[in-house]
Amino acid sequence: MNTLLGHPYMRELLSLHLPQRHFAVAGSGPLFARGWISDPGDIDVVARGPAWAAACEHGSPSPAPYSDVRRLRLFHGHVEILDGWFPELWSTDLLIDEADVIGGIRFVQLSVVAATKKKLDRLRDREHLAVMTAHGCLI
Repeated sequence: MNTLLGHPYMRELLSLHLPQRHFAVAGSGPLFARGWISDPGDIDVVARGPAWAAACEHGSPSPAPYSDVRRLRLFHGHVEILDGWFPELWSTDLLIDEADVIGGIRFVQLSVVAATKKKLDRLRDREHLAVMTAHGCLI
């Protein structure tokens, strides 16, 4: 877990002291947490209630590019905190409440990662789907 918790972007996220029961790391973070990729690129976080309110103390939200949610870009964009994650597919509560806990931090389930990466279909997403397949994830 030293690699996960020692990563500069994770240290930045943890420095915000968000209530851990109210956020989950999404995007490539769950793959990084498992040691399947060496660079998460950035840390995407879905936050609700108290965690979203605490995050908003550090900046002003703006519209997110992919869905009707708001985001905060912190630490030069290394950490993005969103008040939802593709809400047309999942509720924020579901994503957080059913998240996997790794190193004391919640990470959205791999099924969410796969569905998101299929939806976005960028080169990086296709590469990550291949990594997931190589690790036995049914995609």
